[in-house]
Amino acid sequence: MPLALLALAIGAFGIGTTEFVIMGLLPDVAADFGVSIPTAGWLVSGYALGVVAGAPLMTILGTRITRKRMLMLLMGLFIAGNALSAVAPTFEVMLAGRIVASFNHGAFFGIGAVVAADLVAPHRRAAAISLMFTGLTIANVVGVPFGTLVGQNAGWRVTFAIVAGLGVLGLLGVARLVPAQPRDTSVRIRHELAAFGNVQVLLALGMTVLGFGGVFAAITYIAPMLTEVTGFAPGAVSWMLVLLGLGMVAGNLVGGRYADRHLMPFLIATLGGVTVALGLFTLTAHDKVAAAVTLFLVGALGFATVPPLQKRILDQASAAPTMASAVNIGAFNLGNALAAWLGGLTIAANLGYTSPNWVGALLSGSALLLALLAAVLDRRPAASRAAARERELAEVG
Repeated sequence: MPLALLALAIGAFGIGTTEFVIMGLLPDVAADFGVSIPTAGWLVSGYALGVVAGAPLMTILGTRITRKRMLMLLMGLFIAGNALSAVAPTFEVMLAGRIVASFNHGAFFGIGAVVAADLVAPHRRAAAISLMFTGLTIANVVGVPFGTLVGQNAGWRVTFAIVAGLGVLGLLGVARLVPAQPRDTSVRIRHELAAFGNVQVLLALGMTVLGFGGVFAAITYIAPMLTEVTGFAPGAVSWMLVLLGLGMVAGNLVGGRYADRHLMPFLIATLGGVTVALGLFTLTAHDKVAAAVTLFLVGALGFATVPPLQKRILDQASAAPTMASAVNIGAFNLGNALAAWLGGLTIAANLGYTSPNWVGALLSGSALLLALLAAVLDRRPAASRAAARERELAEVG
């Protein structure tokens, strides 16, 4: 695999750390600012919504400059947002910092996925994408637990200062290792938007929103669930996050391998698996060993869906992949925001800290239904699919 994938993985590591570390620090941040846990959950939802808005906006901006320069600009936003979060005097300012940092997320992974896929042969595209996302999953094994441990002992502000430093490292990695590329003058916004006239692209986006959103319903409130329901000490949360991260790494690597071979059967299987795991988590959360096993499975099955979902978008929008790829990253985070919000509602309604698991199971189950529908549509004769595609493009045009 090209060395440039390492640079993309470094950037993904920093982004993954800032996205997920807030979950382990949610009780600390809430106590510091004097807000409730559901209110503090907006630091998750706000970040996710910023990704949703930032993905298409930053991708449009990126059509005016080279992909490498755009990736560097995005890392600059990441650094600024996390630095602001580290010094935020109020909850509102910290939320603003989270949103600033989030604007890099969708476009970085969207553009990065296109760059990664272009660096390898067609039959290795999902594997290349999964290697970039390995930085995101390794963040959950190293960056997030370490950041949580630092935050619980030295203060959460120190954690975000360190995360800003990770952004500097990511910026240097992109500048040093990603090859210079000429600006793609063939990209037209109208052409890119036409991809969303494809029903299969819309189904893939729906699967992304609901499928990965289901995972976030559970892990957004994982710290209070593990301490208040399972009975773990606050210091043990970091180690449970390591376990979650190990599951994510394993799932991501397996997903990258099998998505290149049997994309839709594998995607259907993993969505079904994560639905069952989330449903069981409501019961297993009351036992330490069972909770640990289930948490690993949720991470593994959840992240096993990431490479096939991203490859599905690139395959279905192959003529204009940049915007579709970035919007799909936004779709991951739209699901995250929706799930965090719905999970917070169930907690606020006094349904308990395990209630977000049921929310997650319902969301992932809905994604499974969309995947089955997409598989059925895939079986249509080639001529029928081509005719439908022409009609969709004509409507968009």
